[in-house]
Amino acid sequence: MNQNNKIRILIVEDEDSIRLTLRDYLIKKGYSVLVASDGVGAIKQLLDNNIDIIVSDYRMEILGGDYWIRFLKKYCSDKKIIITSGFLKPDFLITFPVVYKPYDYSELEALIEKSLAGSQ
Repeated sequence: MNQNNKIRILIVEDEDSIRLTLRDYLIKKGYSVLVASDGVGAIKQLLDNNIDIIVSDYRMEILGGDYWIRFLKKYCSDKKIIITSGFLKPDFLITFPVVYKPYDYSELEALIEKSLAGSQ
């Protein structure tokens, strides 16, 4: 369990059930978690809060896909970023770690921990 509740995660996911259950799971693991349902909402969260790591779906109707990835590369290079997707194929080039849906929350949490450990 993460003992440092100062770690703030932003979940960007347009599917309500995934966004909310992942939020609840990570809160129980000791993280501070914010959510957004699309890239525009995520930008608002990024402007208003200090975020350590972003866990984002790739394909969203509002500011998702390639433009969202380009935004993250250009404006969030100081953050750890994990992309989730049920759409991307392993041969699709994304420079961020990708977790393919459906995924196990504990596996995603392990990747979050690994990403954060690499920044210390």
